[in-house]
Amino acid sequence: MIIGVISPWVCFAIGGAAFFAGTGLSFFLWQLMLGNRRKKIITEAETEAEVIKKEKILQAKERFLQLKAEHEKVINERNNRINQSENRIKQKELALSQKLEETQRRKNEVEAIRENLTQQMELLDKRSEELTKLHRQQVEQLEAVSGLSAEEAKNQLIDSLKEEARTDAMSYINEILDDAKMTATKEAKRVVLMAIQRVAAETAIENAVTVFHIDSDEIKGRIIGREGRNIRALEAATGVEIIVDDTPEAIVLSGFDPVRREIARLALHQLVTDGRIHPARIEEIVEKTRKQVEEEIVEIGKRTTIDLGIHGLHPELIRLVGKMKYRSSYGQNLLQHSREVANLAAIMAGELGLNPKLAKRAGLLHDIGKVPDDEPELPHAVLGMKLAEKYKEKPEVINAIGSHHDETEMTTLIAPIVQVCDAISGARPGARREVIESYIKRLNELESVALSYPGVTKTYAIQAGRELRVIVGADKVSDKDTESLSFEIARKIQNEMTYPGQIKITVIRETRAVNYAK
Repeated sequence: MIIGVISPWVCFAIGGAAFFAGTGLSFFLWQLMLGNRRKKIITEAETEAEVIKKEKILQAKERFLQLKAEHEKVINERNNRINQSENRIKQKELALSQKLEETQRRKNEVEAIRENLTQQMELLDKRSEELTKLHRQQVEQLEAVSGLSAEEAKNQLIDSLKEEARTDAMSYINEILDDAKMTATKEAKRVVLMAIQRVAAETAIENAVTVFHIDSDEIKGRIIGREGRNIRALEAATGVEIIVDDTPEAIVLSGFDPVRREIARLALHQLVTDGRIHPARIEEIVEKTRKQVEEEIVEIGKRTTIDLGIHGLHPELIRLVGKMKYRSSYGQNLLQHSREVANLAAIMAGELGLNPKLAKRAGLLHDIGKVPDDEPELPHAVLGMKLAEKYKEKPEVINAIGSHHDETEMTTLIAPIVQVCDAISGARPGARREVIESYIKRLNELESVALSYPGVTKTYAIQAGRELRVIVGADKVSDKDTESLSFEIARKIQNEMTYPGQIKITVIRETRAVNYAK
């Protein structure tokens, strides 16, 4: 380790001493050479040190200049920020000075305007006093000339103006009413006709019974079962009377509830298709069919609301809407009737500038009280109103449902529209099916009611019972009495008879002169 740190020159000196000793040269010469060499080494070392010193000094200067430049940069940036702040402060001071000057100027203007107004008010007060004095003088002069006080003259003038205004107002009101009646009647006819033309609906096709067709009469025996146990089980499970008679390839299902008839028809179809008909199987199939019909009812309700564009109905109301498919009135399907009323109401509401969606919603739900799960002793309109209120329908819809048969008072404009559309849907030709005997009986009753009055010679019920023409004798009934007779007949029919829509009563009085040429 010591040898590794010895200088090369020392090694050279030791080697030279050995060399000179070996060759016999004197040691003095060696020392001389060694001294010269030492001086040379010292000189080189001093030169190298001077170079290193100069480099270090240069590096120190460069570092100093760099630090100085950085310091000057920081100082310049700080000075710039200070200058910018000073500029902003000067701008704000200038703006504030301008605002103060503007405020002072406006204050001076306001003071000047106030002084001007004060002067004008004083001038107006003086003129008002002068006018009051002049008016008092004129009133005194008028009272002296007319012999009436100012209060008496004013009362007479007011009474005169009241009478004149009342006369003009009555005349104006009569003109407006006449014009409004003509316009309203024409507009109402236009809206109703347009709504009827734009809605096409089916005719009555529903029946009180359902006919189940079979392939052969052999299946009737299997449906009846041993000692009638199958048919008894089927009737007990469905609540429908099953009539098996001599009608070829047909079984009649009779029941007042269309849902039960549909369940019985579907269950009977599955039993006949499967071939296994016995009481246990019948109960299983009927229960399964009942669940399928309930699901189908909900699906029908959803599809109906989607078709009509009605959203946000309560699920229970949707189910009741679907249940309408299996309910009919005078042969008119209740769901078709409600859809027709909804479309008619939307068209009329749009024509009258009301909300068509709200009218369509009320039209669809107006007969919801006809298909409840239980059968309370309430009119269907009142029951439907309670159901709509229970399931958080809007007040306009609730009122329209409850008042479409006048059970409650109408409080919205949608209610009379729904009532009119319900009458249009039920009274149009082909909408409802009547038994021919009851139809003829109703027409005979119409004619009999009119014939019961004195002076009536003939009566004719025309237009399917929607118009009654009454012919009276010219010698027994005067022209003045025809109007009262028409009113009395209409009132009696309205109080004593039940009929769809409305009946027009026309009383005809004519004078005939008959001679024969022989």
